Amino acid sequence: MGESSNEPTRDILIVSVSGLRGIVGGSLTPEVAVRYVAAFAATLPAGPIVIGRDGRTSGSFLAAAITEHLTRAGRDVVDCGIAATPTVGIVVRQERAAGGIQISASHNPAPYNGIKLFSSEGRVLPAAAGAVVLEGFRTPSSPVDGAGSQSAPAGTVRRVDGGPAHIALVAKTVDVEAIRRCRPRVWLDSGHGAGSRVARPLLAHLGCEVVIEGGEPDGLFEHTPEPTADNLADMLPRIRLAQADIGFFQDPDADRLAIATAEGRYIGEEATLALAVEAVLAKAPLAKGSGPIVVNCSTSGMAAVIAARHGVPCQVSAVGEANVVDAMLACGAMLGGEGNGGVIDPRVVLVRDSFVAMALVLERMCTAGGNDHGLVSIDSLARGLPQLVMKKTKVDLSPELQGPALATALERIERAFPTARASRLDGLRLDWEGGWLLVRASNTEPIVRIVAEAADSVAVDEAIQRATSALLGG
Repeated sequence: MGESSNEPTRDILIVSVSGLRGIVGGSLTPEVAVRYVAAFAATLPAGPIVIGRDGRTSGSFLAAAITEHLTRAGRDVVDCGIAATPTVGIVVRQERAAGGIQISASHNPAPYNGIKLFSSEGRVLPAAAGAVVLEGFRTPSSPVDGAGSQSAPAGTVRRVDGGPAHIALVAKTVDVEAIRRCRPRVWLDSGHGAGSRVARPLLAHLGCEVVIEGGEPDGLFEHTPEPTADNLADMLPRIRLAQADIGFFQDPDADRLAIATAEGRYIGEEATLALAVEAVLAKAPLAKGSGPIVVNCSTSGMAAVIAARHGVPCQVSAVGEANVVDAMLACGAMLGGEGNGGVIDPRVVLVRDSFVAMALVLERMCTAGGNDHGLVSIDSLARGLPQLVMKKTKVDLSPELQGPALATALERIERAFPTARASRLDGLRLDWEGGWLLVRASNTEPIVRIVAEAADSVAVDEAIQRATSALLGG
């Protein structure tokens, strides 16, 4: 799940192999949530089920309804309370649970909530398993309150705080003493979501001076939750006023991280993964002989350029966190992620994790100049990334462009770029020397998304214009 939240609120229940999302009290009711969870539970082996939620006010009563159903059906529940999405993944693995449920609408506005499902590996449910759940949700064979034997004893509920385990795992990935020597001053906007629950003690453990805003996980968002430049315009000046060395922004379930400089210059979500890749690969000889990195096909090429500099291959997956994780597992990747600020470090958890992203970036700031040179500014590190220009647009999917007509349109686009290498891994991706273009239909809206990246804006604009014209039949 994960389309832009800057569009007008629409009450449409979005259900896919990766989860469910809707407006609470409208398309998303406790009954709908319970029916979806019942379909999920029916696919699981014996064992407890972990439940977490972000700070949205609707999360508590959705969690209560889900917990009541599961325990009535004889399932034990491990309740994480308000917890970040990656923390839920860690608890699933730590408790050897049958699966997990995170109640969150991620970056969507306050009226929304949703459900994200986890496998017993502590990762977002793979597409094949999600398809089975989706089928069960759409065609339930029995009432949801009839699940399990009527004579079976009720399940139990046990509270577990996954924060300490999460912090310990993140700390093992970085040079904690190097960060403590530099004592960077960190300004963090947790966006009134779940992020502060781990971020505050983690940053304290790393020896950082910390200024946290939006630290109360009450869902009372001060800005549109998705951490984009437009949404954060009023927040960015606060970093300089706090005299911080870096600014971090989390989304409500804390699986994504955006970054800004000490002066409040937004360097974005795309830069997060690139900086994390640089931080990991710079620690030779770790990079030598290790697995590749994996990014999805709509992620900036910055990570691939950095990997090539270190002699490490970069593999590309289809869009979607589950697809990235599938590819990471298949190739034994050392790091993966998406350009939405989602870094996946298998040493911690196979989930996008804003906390490991923070730690890796802080470590790089504290070690890039050597032990005798102190803190390197995030502005300097960002300017040292490959300088590429990415632009995105979308085209409404009219009836004339749906079904076979869209496939024909993609063929027209491919012909419009005769020297490019074409891939149909996810929509149509075209690569050429110094640039690439991706055209894919949205999974949740009747639109086609077009993304292009190159060394300069002129080349990007030309590629998008050429693709749009071919898409529309020009």
